[in-house]
Amino acid sequence: MGKEHISVTQEEVKLFKSRGYDNEDLLPKTEDKRSMKVGNYFTLWMGNLHNIPNYAAAGGFLVLGLAPINIMLALVLGAILTAVFMAFNGKAGSKYGIPFSMHLRATYGEAGAKIPGFLRGIVVAIGWFGLQTFVGSQALLIIIGKLWPKFLEIGGDFTFFGIGMPGLLAFIIFWSANLALGISGSSFLNKFNTLLTVLIYVLFFSMGIWGVIVGGGFGNILSYSIEGTNQDISPLFAYMMIINAVLAFWAAPGVSAADFTQNATSTKDQMVGQGLSLIVGYVIFAFTSISILIGSSIHYGVEQWDVLNVINHWDSLPAILIAMLILLLITVNSNATANITPAAFQLTALFPKWINYRRGVIIACLLGFAIMPWKLMENPDSIYTFLNGIGAILGPVSGVMIYQYFFVFKQEINLNELYYDMKDTKAINKFRGINKNAYIATILGVLVSLSGNLIPTFSIFTDLSWISGFITALVSYGILAKFFANK
Repeated sequence: MGKEHISVTQEEVKLFKSRGYDNEDLLPKTEDKRSMKVGNYFTLWMGNLHNIPNYAAAGGFLVLGLAPINIMLALVLGAILTAVFMAFNGKAGSKYGIPFSMHLRATYGEAGAKIPGFLRGIVVAIGWFGLQTFVGSQALLIIIGKLWPKFLEIGGDFTFFGIGMPGLLAFIIFWSANLALGISGSSFLNKFNTLLTVLIYVLFFSMGIWGVIVGGGFGNILSYSIEGTNQDISPLFAYMMIINAVLAFWAAPGVSAADFTQNATSTKDQMVGQGLSLIVGYVIFAFTSISILIGSSIHYGVEQWDVLNVINHWDSLPAILIAMLILLLITVNSNATANITPAAFQLTALFPKWINYRRGVIIACLLGFAIMPWKLMENPDSIYTFLNGIGAILGPVSGVMIYQYFFVFKQEINLNELYYDMKDTKAINKFRGINKNAYIATILGVLVSLSGNLIPTFSIFTDLSWISGFITALVSYGILAKFFANK
């Protein structure tokens, strides 16, 4: 799997431009425009997985009733499945250089791609961007409060739709940093990501060792008994819930993998790089998250499931400030890579004549502010509910995309047909309209994954939303594609 697998030429790109594809963000990337190698993909996700919401999720897993070692194993198993999915769903991007919007067109048709593209690129990306920005702004508020305690009294009792003045100012500052990094583009993001990854692992590995020491040793960590665990959940189902949560956490970047892999120097580079990034990253994350949360719980005598709270308990102000600063950088980087970039690309795909990448970033960030994510976070279960919703929507889309590329196309996409002449409205083209079978399969997948919300007996499908939606959509699309040809 080397560069011979890059199946797009400069002559084809020139032809597609003459057909009305003037926006560079929609065109396939030729070999000379690709720069991401194994190392770039290795650092792409390794840093992003160590973010505040992911540690919050790990804290939630501790009440499922599994022993700490089993939680760690389930996290790694989830990472392996996620790595396989992301690497294989990224093959269309690395082979043909097409972005996610065109990968969607190849699956759902030009008209049909708009709704799943809108859901991933606008609803999910901007919603997740808003939530992460708010969570990050809370870390920033802690830093400012430590350095300038009077800041926390600014505005008195004033609130802006439920948020006080200090929180609002911290949100605006942090939101602005996200906007600036998003506008900087992929070249700067790759360099920033590489440097940040080193800082991330120095911090969290050190915190993991600290957790083992203050917890009385790794044996104490592994034998720790969590109070208030849910005894009604079987160990196997608890395993599946954790695996599903990992898949759902990466559902958005996974489904739009082509936006990242279109820059790959080869298919092998992106598959090896992404695989190592997620698997190695989660092996370390499994150790650090469990060691930090359980070790601090033993040390402080109070259950600690929030990494921000753990850091805030430290006696050393410099250590608190450095750790919080790195957490802020992680959240900004994760937002820029996994949320702002896909949202900008999708806005470009939906409105190619008016929006380019830079404008898409600005619009996405403004919408992320407008949804007032602090309102969404008033419920402590918001992150888990949102993750489950993402899995329910994007799991089925992922299942259809995988079946289409590997079993219908057999990994061969005709770019000449995919980039048909937009100005010739009379020409018949299979990618012009809607792939009805894909839509039916996707809807069936969504219905199954959300069925537990209406029928308690089916709650298992909703608790495993990404997995149930993915399998349902993939199998049903396979049946429909075999027996009912699209008209």
